[in-house]
Amino acid sequence: MCITEITSWGVLYYAFPVLAPAITDDTGWSASASTAAFSVALAVSGIVGIPVGRLLDRRGPHLLMTAGSAVAVLAVLAVAWAPNLWWFAAAWVLAGVAMSAILYQPAFAALTRWYGPGHLAALTTVTLVAGLASTVFAPLTVALAAHFSWRGVYVVLAAVLAVVTIPLHAVVLRRPWPPPPAAASGGPGADKHAPAAPHSPPDVRPVIRSRPFLLLVAAMTIGSFGMYAGVVNLVPLLTERGSSTTVAAWALGLGGAGQVVGRLGYAALARRSGVRGRITGIFAATALTTAMLAFVPGPVWLLVVISVLAGAARGMATLLSATAVTERWGAASYGTLSGILSAPAMAASALSPWAGAALAGPLGGYAHMFALLAALGGTAAVLALGTVPAHMPTARQRVE
Repeated sequence: MCITEITSWGVLYYAFPVLAPAITDDTGWSASASTAAFSVALAVSGIVGIPVGRLLDRRGPHLLMTAGSAVAVLAVLAVAWAPNLWWFAAAWVLAGVAMSAILYQPAFAALTRWYGPGHLAALTTVTLVAGLASTVFAPLTVALAAHFSWRGVYVVLAAVLAVVTIPLHAVVLRRPWPPPPAAASGGPGADKHAPAAPHSPPDVRPVIRSRPFLLLVAAMTIGSFGMYAGVVNLVPLLTERGSSTTVAAWALGLGGAGQVVGRLGYAALARRSGVRGRITGIFAATALTTAMLAFVPGPVWLLVVISVLAGAARGMATLLSATAVTERWGAASYGTLSGILSAPAMAASALSPWAGAALAGPLGGYAHMFALLAALGGTAAVLALGTVPAHMPTARQRVE
């Protein structure tokens, strides 16, 4: 999972920002049009993630993630060979379908079910490694672009994706898929490690209609929009304040390092805090750091420190979203509930680059836009207070 996630994120996500200027220069398509196609892929990934989650609960990740890798390779090749903008957009839609089957959501579902009590350590490890995708694939993409056109770079990356992810998903993800708790509670002599026949997971309709789940969806969606709009617009905020582009880029990069620190510290936070306090505190931290970026004019070194703190809060939020379902409703229907939970958050994340830039003008600058994002983060923190069900599963029930 570490190897396939870092490769999938690197090829499907982080290569595009590097190649976007070359795509615009070569094709004549506007930057906004090509970026829109990429954003649509992210939105499609969230929407398709709902049925993908249901399928994963029933069948496990083996065929799903293997097929997703194959579709991803075809999608990247289609991007490379796109003769016009419509083909390019359709190829990214196909890539969005593939993303739903091979990025974080299916990986989190598989690790949660397989690793049981140790799932937090497994999730942390994978997110730490995948967090290095930009560190590995951005320079790799730049190096390839020095020798190939953007189309050639995508062909090479498609080959890397095929060679690395398809065999690993096909061969390594074959371990038996544990049944959900209701099906796993056989008699005293039952073999809990025996392969389980395909089955239907418990009915999730009471959960998705419940007030805590709806509030959790709202908090995650609003919080995701605020966080990712802040990431994308950090460089223009700092340059508006007088920083050089180089310093602003360093601030953004160090914010990514902060994410790694946040993920490393999440397990300790989980041991020392309750479910309600943790989610509220993390969203409050994102709101506070965003507000500091909005209202602190400088000096530059202080803004960089705030960016690192904001990155740490984002890093914790990634693991928060990965564990939110298990902590509240157990692991039995993780794929289904996680898919429904993440779909609007993914859509909000996809829209955030446009919306952030579009709001900056009418609001009178990026500082005022960050103030609005901070208010959204505070709203998410308030909503998070109501996301804990009255009757949560015990620690054993969450992972059985």
